[in-house]
Amino acid sequence: MTSPTGTAPQRLAFDGHIAGFGTTEGTRIVVGRWRTSPLGSFSDVMVERADGLRVLLAPRDDVADLLAGTYVFDAVHVVPVGLRADEGRRRWRLRAGPLTADLSIGSRTRLGRLLVAVPRQHAVATLVATAADPFARLLLDGVRTRGTAGQGRREWYVAGDQHAITAVRALWGSADLGAVAPVVPAVRFGFSSVPAAPMVTRVRTIIEMSAGRTQPGH
Repeated sequence: MTSPTGTAPQRLAFDGHIAGFGTTEGTRIVVGRWRTSPLGSFSDVMVERADGLRVLLAPRDDVADLLAGTYVFDAVHVVPVGLRADEGRRRWRLRAGPLTADLSIGSRTRLGRLLVAVPRQHAVATLVATAADPFARLLLDGVRTRGTAGQGRREWYVAGDQHAITAVRALWGSADLGAVAPVVPAVRFGFSSVPAAPMVTRVRTIIEMSAGRTQPGH
């Protein structure tokens, strides 16, 4: 579809992983680890505190601008965000402003064993996400694979693998957030959510920008 001026919307592809988990203190956290994107490689963190405050922790202004224009937050902070993944030991070590989190990654889930066969190529990603959406709604409460995001932007998610998060050690400043827990209630950053069970999902995300909007980073 093109705009009235004949300019096609711009589609931006992000390849990486999304980790979603809750804590017994009540904070729920979504971590994006993007290996390739129009903004290069980066990590970001979306946090919903126990009182419902939604906070974005972004490593740079361009990342903050894109995410704040696509999702909904009560506060946006540009802070150093570092994520070190130890693939051999299946651990993630996250440092993002006031947040410190060490994640232990478990085995591939049953759904993950099915997802590894899903095609994720850019040319078919939106078609796959559209076809998967009814099943995602049915099987994973609150999860959708396509929808409308902020400022009229559209999004598609294609998952390619999934592993359980088995343990978390997380601090907000000096306050211990407690042990890993389900993402309950669901986070409220946009049209979709992460699964209630703590998971790391490999994903390709497509964000469609309205025609005429400036490309991120420009």
